[in-house]
Amino acid sequence: GEIKLMSDIEKVKKLREATGAGFKDCNLAIKESNGDLDKAIEILRVKGISKASKKMSRDAKEGVVVVSGNETKTSVIEVNCETDFVAKNDDFINFVKELSELNNQNNSNIENLKASKMKNGQTVEDNLVALIAKIGEKITIGKAKTIQNSDGVNNHYLHTVVKDNVAKLAVMVSLDTKENSETVKTFSKQLSMHIAASNPIALESSSIDQSIIDKEQELVAEELKNSGKPEDIAKKISLGKMNKFKEENALLTQAWVMEPKKKVKDVLKELSIADLKIKEFYRIKIGE
Repeated sequence: GEIKLMSDIEKVKKLREATGAGFKDCNLAIKESNGDLDKAIEILRVKGISKASKKMSRDAKEGVVVVSGNETKTSVIEVNCETDFVAKNDDFINFVKELSELNNQNNSNIENLKASKMKNGQTVEDNLVALIAKIGEKITIGKAKTIQNSDGVNNHYLHTVVKDNVAKLAVMVSLDTKENSETVKTFSKQLSMHIAASNPIALESSSIDQSIIDKEQELVAEELKNSGKPEDIAKKISLGKMNKFKEENALLTQAWVMEPKKKVKDVLKELSIADLKIKEFYRIKIGE
């Protein structure tokens, strides 16, 4: 008979390297495919999908956020898994880093991202299925956001870094200004750190989502209802509490983390850069 180019044992080893599946599964797939490696990979992929879909009913609350881009376009993407252990796994980290670059190219359009080809020639979707089969945990793509800025400066800050641009908390800020000085860069970095710590829900109090304000108003009313205070005094207290809530949750009126006696808007003014404005910001934290 003809000389076999590669023994079945070697093929099983190759298949294990390629798919990360266990010895038994690989052995069966090689037999089933009559030693055709590509066919064996396909067999495992089909089986892997059923293995993966069983896992998809579980909770993925852990994970990472990854930031890619530059001063004119910055993106963040969240990838969730079930355990923090997997969030530190090399295969997982390599996948999310490449995913993040593709996400920035796709402006956080998840549908387009999933159909994009990765370096190995497979789509993101297929790589995700293979990764789930290999690691044995539910892995999902969470939120994604791109901030474009052609007339100003973007910056970001990562907190609890897992590796390089992979972390547990990410903040992106976008400033409007023609000036691209060290002062502006430093401020944009400090502002990102401030947002990480102070978690504002809007840029200014007037733009806080009405539903959030209504909810807070209900809590305050409930609290005051049981206080036994006369109505007119209760109204005054309620107004004071609501104003404080708005002030503490809007970025511009928050106490500046680096120097709490000042508000963010004061710090902005003190930089005395006429056209400097905070355009937008985005904060994302795993588990929040």
